[in-house]
Amino acid sequence: MQEKKPETAAKNPKKANLLDHHSIKHILDESISEIVTGRGYAEDVRMSNVRLVMGTIIIIIALVAQFYKKKFPENRDFLIACIVLYIVFNGLLQLILYTKEKNAILFTYPPAESFTSTGLVVSSKLPRFSDMYTLTIASADPKSISANEPVHLTKSVTQWFTKDGILVEGLFWKDVEGLVDQYAREPKKNK
Repeated sequence: MQEKKPETAAKNPKKANLLDHHSIKHILDESISEIVTGRGYAEDVRMSNVRLVMGTIIIIIALVAQFYKKKFPENRDFLIACIVLYIVFNGLLQLILYTKEKNAILFTYPPAESFTSTGLVVSSKLPRFSDMYTLTIASADPKSISANEPVHLTKSVTQWFTKDGILVEGLFWKDVEGLVDQYAREPKKNK
Protein backbone atom coordinates (compact mmCIF):
# COMPACT_ATOMS: atom_id res chain seq x y z
CA MET A 1 0.00 0.00 0.00
CA GLN A 2 1.35 3.38 -0.95
CA GLU A 3 1.54 6.23 1.55
CA LYS A 4 0.15 9.63 0.67
CA LYS A 5 2.81 12.26 0.55
CA PRO A 6 2.11 15.57 2.25
CA GLU A 7 0.94 18.31 -0.09
CA THR A 8 4.05 20.40 0.50
CA ALA A 9 6.39 17.54 -0.37
CA ALA A 10 4.72 17.03 -3.74
CA LYS A 11 5.40 20.62 -4.79
CA ASN A 12 8.70 22.02 -5.89
CA PRO A 13 10.58 23.48 -2.94
CA LYS A 14 10.49 27.25 -2.68
CA LYS A 15 13.96 28.67 -3.08
CA ALA A 16 15.14 32.20 -2.34
CA ASN A 17 18.34 34.11 -2.91
CA LEU A 18 19.53 34.52 0.68
CA LEU A 19 21.48 37.66 -0.23
CA ASP A 20 18.33 39.42 -1.47
CA HIS A 21 15.87 40.37 1.26
CA HIS A 22 13.16 41.11 -1.34
CA SER A 23 13.39 37.52 -2.58
CA ILE A 24 13.13 36.17 0.97
CA LYS A 25 10.18 38.41 1.85
CA HIS A 26 8.39 37.54 -1.41
CA ILE A 27 8.60 33.80 -0.76
CA LEU A 28 7.47 34.16 2.86
CA ASP A 29 4.59 36.48 1.91
CA GLU A 30 3.48 34.12 -0.86
CA SER A 31 3.49 31.20 1.57
CA ILE A 32 1.50 33.17 4.14
CA SER A 33 -1.19 33.88 1.57
CA GLU A 34 -1.42 30.14 0.82
CA ILE A 35 -1.63 29.26 4.51
CA VAL A 36 -4.27 31.84 5.45
CA THR A 37 -6.49 31.18 2.43
CA GLY A 38 -6.09 27.45 3.08
CA ARG A 39 -7.56 28.00 6.55
CA GLY A 40 -10.90 29.12 5.10
CA TYR A 41 -10.29 32.85 4.76
CA ALA A 42 -11.26 34.00 1.27
CA GLU A 43 -9.10 36.77 -0.17
CA ASP A 44 -10.72 40.19 -0.32
CA VAL A 45 -9.54 41.80 -3.55
CA ARG A 46 -11.59 44.99 -3.35
CA MET A 47 -8.57 47.12 -2.42
CA SER A 48 -6.59 45.69 -5.34
CA ASN A 49 -9.48 46.44 -7.66
CA VAL A 50 -9.65 50.05 -6.44
CA ARG A 51 -5.92 50.41 -7.11
CA LEU A 52 -6.31 48.95 -10.60
CA VAL A 53 -9.19 51.29 -11.44
CA MET A 54 -7.22 54.30 -10.15
CA GLY A 55 -4.18 53.24 -12.18
CA THR A 56 -6.32 52.79 -15.29
CA ILE A 57 -7.80 56.27 -14.87
CA ILE A 58 -4.30 57.71 -14.51
CA ILE A 59 -3.15 55.96 -17.70
CA ILE A 60 -6.22 57.14 -19.61
CA ILE A 61 -5.57 60.73 -18.51
CA ALA A 62 -1.96 60.46 -19.69
CA LEU A 63 -3.00 58.94 -23.04
CA VAL A 64 -5.66 61.57 -23.67
CA ALA A 65 -3.15 64.31 -22.90
CA GLN A 66 -0.57 62.73 -25.21
CA PHE A 67 -2.82 62.02 -28.19
CA TYR A 68 -5.22 64.98 -28.07
CA LYS A 69 -6.06 66.20 -31.60
CA LYS A 70 -4.79 69.76 -31.25
CA LYS A 71 -1.09 70.58 -31.00
CA PHE A 72 0.60 72.31 -28.09
CA PRO A 73 -0.09 76.00 -28.29
CA GLU A 74 -3.82 75.45 -28.90
CA ASN A 75 -4.34 72.77 -26.24
CA ARG A 76 -2.44 74.46 -23.41
CA ASP A 77 -5.46 74.72 -21.05
CA PHE A 78 -6.47 71.13 -21.80
CA LEU A 79 -2.94 69.90 -21.03
CA ILE A 80 -2.86 71.83 -17.78
CA ALA A 81 -6.18 70.23 -16.79
CA CYS A 82 -4.82 66.76 -17.65
CA ILE A 83 -1.64 67.37 -15.64
CA VAL A 84 -3.67 68.53 -12.63
CA LEU A 85 -5.96 65.47 -12.89
CA TYR A 86 -2.91 63.21 -13.25
CA ILE A 87 -1.36 64.65 -10.09
CA VAL A 88 -4.64 64.48 -8.13
CA PHE A 89 -5.33 60.84 -9.04
CA ASN A 90 -1.72 59.84 -8.34
CA GLY A 91 -1.98 61.60 -4.98
CA LEU A 92 -5.20 59.73 -4.19
CA LEU A 93 -3.59 56.43 -5.15
CA GLN A 94 -0.61 57.11 -2.89
CA LEU A 95 -2.94 58.15 -0.07
CA ILE A 96 -4.83 54.87 -0.37
CA LEU A 97 -1.58 52.91 -0.34
CA TYR A 98 -0.26 54.82 2.66
CA THR A 99 -3.40 54.83 4.81
CA LYS A 100 -5.12 51.56 3.93
CA GLU A 101 -2.52 49.10 2.73
CA LYS A 102 0.63 50.01 4.63
CA ASN A 103 2.56 46.70 4.81
CA ALA A 104 -0.48 44.50 4.13
CA ILE A 105 0.08 41.45 2.00
CA LEU A 106 -3.42 40.00 2.30
CA PHE A 107 -6.93 41.21 3.07
CA THR A 108 -9.53 38.52 3.76
CA TYR A 109 -13.21 38.06 4.33
CA PRO A 110 -14.25 36.23 7.51
CA PRO A 111 -14.48 32.44 7.19
CA ALA A 112 -17.88 31.21 6.02
CA GLU A 113 -18.59 29.23 9.20
CA SER A 114 -17.45 32.05 11.50
CA PHE A 115 -19.68 34.35 13.51
CA THR A 116 -17.24 37.26 13.30
CA SER A 117 -18.06 40.07 10.94
CA THR A 118 -14.49 41.05 10.07
CA GLY A 119 -11.80 39.50 7.97
CA LEU A 120 -8.08 39.67 8.50
CA VAL A 121 -5.34 42.03 7.44
CA VAL A 122 -2.06 40.17 7.26
CA SER A 123 1.02 42.37 7.07
CA SER A 124 4.74 41.72 7.18
CA LYS A 125 8.02 43.56 7.54
CA LEU A 126 11.55 42.55 6.73
CA PRO A 127 13.79 45.57 7.22
CA ARG A 128 16.78 46.00 4.98
CA PHE A 129 20.00 44.53 6.43
CA SER A 130 18.02 42.57 9.02
CA ASP A 131 17.04 38.95 9.30
CA MET A 132 14.11 39.65 11.65
CA TYR A 133 10.79 39.04 9.88
CA THR A 134 7.69 40.44 11.59
CA LEU A 135 4.27 39.04 10.75
CA THR A 136 1.14 40.77 12.04
CA ILE A 137 -2.44 39.55 11.88
CA ALA A 138 -5.12 42.10 12.67
CA SER A 139 -8.79 42.67 12.06
CA ALA A 140 -9.83 44.21 8.76
CA ASP A 141 -12.16 46.44 10.79
CA PRO A 142 -10.40 47.21 14.09
CA LYS A 143 -13.39 49.24 15.39
CA SER A 144 -15.79 46.31 15.05
CA ILE A 145 -17.10 44.68 18.21
CA SER A 146 -15.94 41.29 16.90
CA ALA A 147 -12.37 42.49 16.25
CA ASN A 148 -9.56 40.88 18.22
CA GLU A 149 -6.32 42.51 19.25
CA PRO A 150 -3.57 42.22 16.62
CA VAL A 151 -1.03 39.44 17.12
CA HIS A 152 2.62 39.58 16.09
CA LEU A 153 5.36 37.09 15.34
CA THR A 154 8.95 38.26 15.03
CA LYS A 155 11.52 35.66 14.14
CA SER A 156 14.77 35.36 12.26
CA VAL A 157 14.35 34.14 8.70
CA THR A 158 17.32 31.84 9.31
CA GLN A 159 14.89 29.65 11.28
CA TRP A 160 12.90 28.90 8.12
CA PHE A 161 15.52 28.64 5.37
CA THR A 162 18.27 26.11 4.75
CA LYS A 163 21.76 27.31 3.90
CA ASP A 164 20.86 26.71 0.22
CA GLY A 165 17.92 29.12 0.42
CA ILE A 166 15.15 26.51 0.45
CA LEU A 167 12.15 27.34 2.63
CA VAL A 168 11.48 24.69 5.29
CA GLU A 169 7.74 24.91 4.79
CA GLY A 170 6.78 22.67 7.70
CA LEU A 171 8.41 24.92 10.28
CA PHE A 172 7.11 28.10 8.65
CA TRP A 173 3.56 26.76 8.26
CA LYS A 174 3.55 25.70 11.91
CA ASP A 175 4.55 29.20 13.05
CA VAL A 176 2.01 30.97 10.81
CA GLU A 177 -0.83 28.58 11.67
CA GLY A 178 0.02 29.07 15.35
CA LEU A 179 -0.26 32.83 14.89
CA VAL A 180 -3.63 32.49 13.08
CA ASP A 181 -4.87 30.25 15.92
CA GLN A 182 -3.57 32.74 18.49
CA TYR A 183 -5.51 35.53 16.78
CA ALA A 184 -8.67 33.41 16.60
CA ARG A 185 -8.62 32.63 20.33
CA GLU A 186 -7.41 36.08 21.43
CA PRO A 187 -9.94 37.54 23.89
CA LYS A 188 -12.06 40.35 22.53
CA LYS A 189 -10.91 43.83 23.45
CA ASN A 190 -13.02 45.87 25.83
CA LYS A 191 -14.98 48.74 24.34
